[in-house]
Amino acid sequence: MTLVVDVQTTGMRIPLSRARVADIASAVLVAERVRRAFVSITFVSARAIAALNFRHLRRHGATDVIAFAFERATGAGRVPVMGDIYIAPAIARRHAREWGRPVREEIARLVVHGTLHVLGYDHPDGESRSASPMWRRQEILLGRALRISS
Repeated sequence: MTLVVDVQTTGMRIPLSRARVADIASAVLVAERVRRAFVSITFVSARAIAALNFRHLRRHGATDVIAFAFERATGAGRVPVMGDIYIAPAIARRHAREWGRPVREEIARLVVHGTLHVLGYDHPDGESRSASPMWRRQEILLGRALRISS
């Protein structure tokens, strides 16, 4: 099994260590029975994620997480999962305040969320998002990650 998770903070402070972020993403990959993966997680400014959001998704404004999965060739068991995840800590902090959650938990949630997107999970936009199968899976995996770190 080869799971490589690279974490870059681009010089910004985040409430979790880079090793902890990598551990959370790796735990999601293992839980989803991924045997080979190369995933990068980069923490970026609100301005940088807004630019990515517009450039790649044609959506205006900053968001908390964006994930890109690289298409896998046929023979999925032999070809590693590959993807990039971008997280904006400033947006995560704002959402954590709005929703009354600890910032560390919100960052961990975004790591799980982005990793699930890289694996092909998706959810609807709007209020039905939190009732989607992806969201339910995310919260189960987040709960496991938070119990491990306690």
